[in-house]
Amino acid sequence: MYFSRKCKITYICHGATIYSDEFRFSDVDNYPPITENGYEEMEKICDYLRKRGVKNDKIYSSPATRCLQSAKMVAKIYKKDFDIIESLKPRKCGSFNGKTFEQIEIESPDLLQRLISEPEKRTPEDAESVSEFITRVGNSINEIVENNEGNRIIIVTHPDIIKAAICDALNIPHSSLQHIYIKTGSATQISYYESWKSLVYSDYTPL
Repeated sequence: MYFSRKCKITYICHGATIYSDEFRFSDVDNYPPITENGYEEMEKICDYLRKRGVKNDKIYSSPATRCLQSAKMVAKIYKKDFDIIESLKPRKCGSFNGKTFEQIEIESPDLLQRLISEPEKRTPEDAESVSEFITRVGNSINEIVENNEGNRIIIVTHPDIIKAAICDALNIPHSSLQHIYIKTGSATQISYYESWKSLVYSDYTPL
């Protein structure tokens, strides 16, 4: 049973938005949508899924508009619908929402450092802590895996959700989340076994 794979998940990061291009924090569901560049990224990742023959039994999406737009393109390849997972919302970032890392570094350098080095603390205070976020994502993914034993799944979601899934899969410190890079329009694959998890590849971006 130790080597018996329960589930394989291919995580697809949504297409680019004006916020992702400017490295802004964003936790709002209905804004921003993907840009023209974001659609081009998704066309490339969809072409990759088609040519590689990535199979799936189920497609899920985070509820934000940018994910739903991207999931519709992925679902079209397989000619099937997708389900929305409400618990896969991005990390609530409170008063940081809409601001760039550079802005926060200038305005509140101490808070930015605390966000990176002290993941257990809510930074800013009206935000979800990084540790709370990773735990939430891990619990949600574990539930998906338990409900899809033997299945191959595609989840269209946010960069930070994928980073959290990697932290959870590799059982690495939560402070590592800020050091993982996931590009929009990329693919990451994790296999889930009975007693362990394996990162197969991460942040693959078709040229």
